[in-house]
Amino acid sequence: MSYLSFKKDQLINLEYSLDREFLGTNRGGGYCSSTLVFCNTRKYHGLLVVPIEKFRGKNYVMLSSLDESIIQHGRDFNFGVHKYEGTYEPRGHKYIVDISYEKAFTVTYQVGGVLLKKEILMMHNAPQVLIRYTLLEAHSATLLRLNPLLAFRDIHSLSKQNPVANTQAEAVGGGVRVKLYPEFPYLYMQLSKSANFGGGAYWNNNIYYTKEKERGYDYQEDLLSVGAFEVSLKKGESIVFSASLEEANPKNLAKDFAKYLKERADRNSFEECLQYAASQFIIHKAGETRIKAGYHWFDSNMRDTFIALPGIALSGSTAKIFEDVLTSTQKYFYEGLFAKEISTHNIHPEYDADTSLWFFWTLQQYEKETIKSKKQLWKEYGDTIKSILNAYKQGTHKNIRMEANGLIWSDDLTRPLTWFDAQSDYGAIVPRNGYVVEVNALWYNAVCYALALAEEAKDKTFLGEWFSLPETIEKSFVETFWIEDKKYLADYANRTNKNTDVRPNQLIVCALDYAPINEKTKKRVLDIVTQELLTPRGLRSLSPQNPRYEGVSVGNVYVRDKATFNGSAHPWFIGFYIEAYLKIFGAQYLPEAQAILENFEEELNEHGVCTISAIYDGNPPFHSRGCIAKAKNVAEILRAQWLLSQMPATL
Repeated sequence: MSYLSFKKDQLINLEYSLDREFLGTNRGGGYCSSTLVFCNTRKYHGLLVVPIEKFRGKNYVMLSSLDESIIQHGRDFNFGVHKYEGTYEPRGHKYIVDISYEKAFTVTYQVGGVLLKKEILMMHNAPQVLIRYTLLEAHSATLLRLNPLLAFRDIHSLSKQNPVANTQAEAVGGGVRVKLYPEFPYLYMQLSKSANFGGGAYWNNNIYYTKEKERGYDYQEDLLSVGAFEVSLKKGESIVFSASLEEANPKNLAKDFAKYLKERADRNSFEECLQYAASQFIIHKAGETRIKAGYHWFDSNMRDTFIALPGIALSGSTAKIFEDVLTSTQKYFYEGLFAKEISTHNIHPEYDADTSLWFFWTLQQYEKETIKSKKQLWKEYGDTIKSILNAYKQGTHKNIRMEANGLIWSDDLTRPLTWFDAQSDYGAIVPRNGYVVEVNALWYNAVCYALALAEEAKDKTFLGEWFSLPETIEKSFVETFWIEDKKYLADYANRTNKNTDVRPNQLIVCALDYAPINEKTKKRVLDIVTQELLTPRGLRSLSPQNPRYEGVSVGNVYVRDKATFNGSAHPWFIGFYIEAYLKIFGAQYLPEAQAILENFEEELNEHGVCTISAIYDGNPPFHSRGCIAKAKNVAEILRAQWLLSQMPATL
């Protein structure tokens, strides 16, 4: 039995199967994804979803779904599943007998004496998905019908029936090509075996996406069928279907599928699944190596790249992944700071208060996970380090600046400047203008680490300029953030007040290699974090004891954003939580740390199969919410595992 598998008695229950989604990626930002039974519940679902460079490199749903039917003795058994208002039609999930997720996402259907296996592979570094069908059992002549449903639209929009769409398919080797609208590229749909194509074009109207309705968006779509393939199959025979933006050679499809399947990584354990999930976030785009923040709707951004990179790098050739990604980030370094977004189409870059400081933390992990020396790091990144520190110190960007007390002050009335980045028409969901606790902890860590690098490299000029600042920062940090009567750190402070919300950001202070608080203070912070924020799925963004706490993230975008930053559990904090405890308690904390990580193993069969979701409800049973795969969540669980494996040598 496969490590990740699902049986008929589970899959027949649509409440179960529609709440679980699979994901395959092409390592270029594109993907194929749907629910276990191929009933799309999101506008983001599709069998071929790929970036189109002429549309600013954004993802577009080209092939939304592919309805398969087995035809025997003139009878048609449709394996498709679509939701419409008040009903599901057809109900092909009743034919599924088994699903497994090993090297490929594999579904087995049974109807009468027919047993059909379907395997899906998203090609790496290509805008192509391959689907192999194998007739495992049949007692009479069998036809396979494949009916593609096309969208040709941005992932954030929906397709509607219109008179403009081109309904004509053009013949190519092994299949057809279609272009619904003039500005789009052709979609090539081809088979490894000669097939008939026809049946005429029609619109499949009012397909209903339940997740979009739950999220407060438009939820009904019209998809276009321009015809269907029909191909005969014999027992034991396999055929391969290809959907691609590039024409394939039909003669090579079967061979290519077998080759690429053999190369895919196994997913037979918790760790193998995490490593595979991590590798899906590494994308090669516009000549760069990037970390995609999440699937389905997140692009690459600098903060998540720096936080996720150390864990993601552990999924492969660690040093090369670090080097390639860090080299690519340098293209978005302007005026002493890293830009918020990573995009070649970004004309007017914006900057956050914390993002460039996370760069220093990333370099620290680079040093620990590879054989990079401090002297080498200073040689390669010293100029960037100096530019960042000077930009903060001199206030190059006026709303992000060091003040006389050595702390970083950040404010912007137009948008949030930290990872609490949600905003409404009325401003930030959680305003944090002023001195922000994790920003200033990262600032202290950055200055201290830069001094350690410079000392190793014997850069006396830098040492002379910066050596006295850490003492000033440390004194001001304690005065500004420590709340004596409550025994924890303020989340942020302004000129007159300290914010007393119990939030997880103070935990970051405890986990950094250079922290502006002593061990006694760290223990007190960890006590409050453990008591009020720790869940089996990460740390809550706000204590349940706070009247603004939101324990369930369901509703329209404003309601969900409020919950995300006022109660939802965030898995990425688990890495910092475990690291902070290991720094204080060492090897004696190993059993508890391992138990915390094991909580996530069962999540691999939930929501996003073989990955970790973006957020979870702060209230039991801690239901997964948001996007199905989040880079920094997977990364920090992987990094935490690595930290445990290094005990007691490195801590």
